[in-house]
Amino acid sequence: MLAEDVRWDLSHLYATPDALRTDLARTLDEASALEAAFAGRLATLATDELAAFFQRLEAVHDAMGRAYTYAFLAWATNTLDADAGALLQEVKEAYATFSRQLVFVEVEWAALDEDAARRRYDAPEMARYRHYLEVQTERRRHVLSEKEERVLITADLTGRGAWTRFFDQALAAATFELRGETMSETDVLAKLHSDDRSLRRDAAEALTAGLERLAPTLAYVFNTVLLDKAEHDALRGFDTWVSARNASNEVDDAVVEALVASVTARYDLAQRFYRLKARLLGVEEMADYDRYAPLPQASGEWSWETAKESVIASYKAFSLTAGQVVARFFDERWIDAPAAVGKRGGAFSHSAVPSAHPYVLMNFTGRVRDVQTLAHELGHGLHQYLAREQGVFHADTPLTTAETASVFGEMLTYQRLLQTLDDPKERLALMVAKLDDTMATVFRQVSMNRFEHAIHTARRAEGELSADRFGELWMTTQTALYGDSVALGEHYRRWWSYIPHFLHTPGYVYAYAFGELLVLALYARYEAASDKAAWAEAYLDLLRAGGSDYPHVLVAKLGVDLQDPSFWNGGLDLIERMIADAESLAATPS
Repeated sequence: MLAEDVRWDLSHLYATPDALRTDLARTLDEASALEAAFAGRLATLATDELAAFFQRLEAVHDAMGRAYTYAFLAWATNTLDADAGALLQEVKEAYATFSRQLVFVEVEWAALDEDAARRRYDAPEMARYRHYLEVQTERRRHVLSEKEERVLITADLTGRGAWTRFFDQALAAATFELRGETMSETDVLAKLHSDDRSLRRDAAEALTAGLERLAPTLAYVFNTVLLDKAEHDALRGFDTWVSARNASNEVDDAVVEALVASVTARYDLAQRFYRLKARLLGVEEMADYDRYAPLPQASGEWSWETAKESVIASYKAFSLTAGQVVARFFDERWIDAPAAVGKRGGAFSHSAVPSAHPYVLMNFTGRVRDVQTLAHELGHGLHQYLAREQGVFHADTPLTTAETASVFGEMLTYQRLLQTLDDPKERLALMVAKLDDTMATVFRQVSMNRFEHAIHTARRAEGELSADRFGELWMTTQTALYGDSVALGEHYRRWWSYIPHFLHTPGYVYAYAFGELLVLALYARYEAASDKAAWAEAYLDLLRAGGSDYPHVLVAKLGVDLQDPSFWNGGLDLIERMIADAESLAATPS
């Protein structure tokens, strides 16, 4: 079974769209009441009055977030459904109204003297909101006037928000012709993981042919979003294209620069791995479409039930609490799993709101990599579920630590699967599959960060970029990663155009490398712990903390110093050891 019947139950949020609309009207009324009662007064409120105001603000944000979650998730499983699209747009427009009504909070807080702001958020009554307000105080120089902020909120309806939705719908509706069969983007990408090399090659060409038809459209979307970001960065006074993302991630530019520099300096590790994999696959030259090819012992199909049991068992072996939370996603229908035309590609875990629970979307096709994806997204789900107790303002984490629980969950599942295998060939196949993901998570994501840097820089210096110019920058940054270890065909020039992170969350991708290297450090500490149960509970406390403090403060409790520039090199050394272990096992006579 490939999860055809595994669909999520959105009635946990609302029984019907009409129930959503009723609740949405009440939410907008409450936001209007808050504006009428408090706009222009935040600086004069006594501390107990300010705490009471934020309690009401928290509740109204939760209500709006619930409506947005329902509309987005209903649309994500069928982006071609006109009613679902119309409901999502209706909620987006209501959200814009809501944001305009409450923008006075951000503007008035930014106007507070720093010492006055600190006195307020340090008060005991404000403990639930302290870090959120601390960060808002730090970012106050990037906040515009109330009138300007209102204009920008309205403009997003027809700006980046509209263009990213158009991108999603275009890719969801796109079809690709492979060996006489018409298939979705998700399905054709899945063929790149086939054990049949000729099928992988044909899938690569089919993907390119489909993207070629969309090239002018997608290039225009990219140009528009890049320009939109450049204008916003200039208005808000951010120094570089990625500074806004780093500020959102609560991490200094210097920390990110150290991460990127460390990873790019060790591209040789990725090249070493792909040379090993080429030998194991028995190919003279590793092609781009060979990167995710399974070794023969790893090419079997996984059923949904087997994947489910493996992932739950992995989490439960680490922590009974973690296993019980993860099991609820399956038992209570918090997952939507089958691949389908019109459904958003890829996978995600949506945190929803603290009064509800997270939801996981994936496109399960029965590959071992899908098992790891399931473990990954349920790590997000576990993190989001445990952090709900922090409330609206602190439940979400910066992207830098948002990938911690997901990658840790992958590692737990990988290690458990590895322990179940006695055959050296099967163990090697699983090790290579794990290294495939590590290469993608650390090295490929940083190479994509370099592509983002190139396109944002070029768009600001050169003006509108052609699809071919995007392709040129893509090939330059990808060749730097792979060197001569992987032959990148001409068809590969178009593959920048289907990656949604570049549009939805500019600057996001380095967070994957951040998370992977952080997890390698954390897992090493877990393995070395004399009391693993106590360590696991401390780790769950990290997840429960959500975004209630700076990332470097939270992870320091587990013995990790994110502000040490050499920290990243330690994670890269562990990857080198993983490659060496695979090389050693590959050299062992069978």
